[in-house]
Amino acid sequence: MRHTLALAAAGALCLALVPRSALAHCDTLDGPVVKDARAALEAKDVTPVLKWVRPDKEGEVRGAFQHVLGVRTLGAEALALADRFFFETLVRVHREGEGAPYTGLKPAGTAVDPGIAASDTALEAGSVDPLVKLLTAEVDKGLRQRFAAAAEARKHAAENVEQGRRYVAAY
Repeated sequence: MRHTLALAAAGALCLALVPRSALAHCDTLDGPVVKDARAALEAKDVTPVLKWVRPDKEGEVRGAFQHVLGVRTLGAEALALADRFFFETLVRVHREGEGAPYTGLKPAGTAVDPGIAASDTALEAGSVDPLVKLLTAEVDKGLRQRFAAAAEARKHAAENVEQGRRYVAAY
């Protein structure tokens, strides 16, 4: 019984800690990648954005940056289009480096995962304590929910194969 409970708890913890794909903010127009891209374009220096890409993709970003600098001088519409192209290129290459899909730039103000927002706040404030509190509460909540589901499913596991499979899935 203890072994089963320990395995269930460990499994639930692993599931609770699996990263969620939605609600990142590196692909938003007000996220850190685009903020650095804006600063790089203003300064005409690609260096601030290179930290966001893998070394093997640096050439692609440098090439896009140089192309954009030339196009930006052709007028306001060209500048806006060129900037957008650079933001999209940079975010796409960054997401690729994370192993995440690129689904386009999201508008400024797009909701972000509370954990990501709390991470940003913690870094800005110089204290990890609120982030630890949030994540600990989320892990606790996830473990309790998963445990309750597994415990409930276990009660009915012997009733039939379908119920048994529900238990195994929850386990």
